[in-house]
Amino acid sequence: MSTLFLTSSPCDGTDGAIFQKNGLRDEMLRQIPQGAHVLLVASDPDDIHGNDQAAAGLLNAMQHAGLNLSDWKVLDSRTMADTYRLVHDSDLIILSGGHVPTQNDFFCRIHLRETLHSYGGVLLAISAGSMNCADIVYSLPEYPGEATSPAYRRFMPGLGLTRVQILPHYYMWKNGKVDDLHVYDEIAAPDSKGGRFYVFPDGTYLFSKYGYEEIRGEAYIIENGIFRQICSDGQKILLPII
Repeated sequence: MSTLFLTSSPCDGTDGAIFQKNGLRDEMLRQIPQGAHVLLVASDPDDIHGNDQAAAGLLNAMQHAGLNLSDWKVLDSRTMADTYRLVHDSDLIILSGGHVPTQNDFFCRIHLRETLHSYGGVLLAISAGSMNCADIVYSLPEYPGEATSPAYRRFMPGLGLTRVQILPHYYMWKNGKVDDLHVYDEIAAPDSKGGRFYVFPDGTYLFSKYGYEEIRGEAYIIENGIFRQICSDGQKILLPII
């Protein structure tokens, strides 16, 4: 069973460093082995330049945080035929951020859900990557036309690593609109009827090991149309085992 870090973003937008708040950096240093072999799984498999750029930025942040990494590979359209070997040769897998449906389609094409079932290392997910870790993914509309399109799929199968449906970047989307609809009040809240979405600011994360899931840092819930805060920075909440 993998050790999971499901983040909104692990890096501080002001300096690009791994967040120290909520113990993220220290926990990563405890859980990720020194000399780890790292695999970045892309969001858009055809964005070769963007994937390499994201890998370089994360590598730099992790090295500055004190992690000594052996090597770094990227899983995208260049390497997707070798998915199984790349996954199982890795000590740390990073699921990058991006467009949720695009990434979800790529994960399906490479059968990542099935491959990860036998992976026992550490997995760090970022933004869309964290959203796609859910058993059933809630894909909040992000681009113009998505909120009003009857063809846009808001719910889809994910990697099955958690039941928690995460909505990242709270402060970026707090007052945001898509197709003139408020993201939380007019899109997510109605979609939460009968469900529960967890809203994370950057620096908040879900930590999971041995089947236990814990939210660390400021977090909110949208449940049955109601928005409420459940945790603050410096606090932890252990989620019930389902």
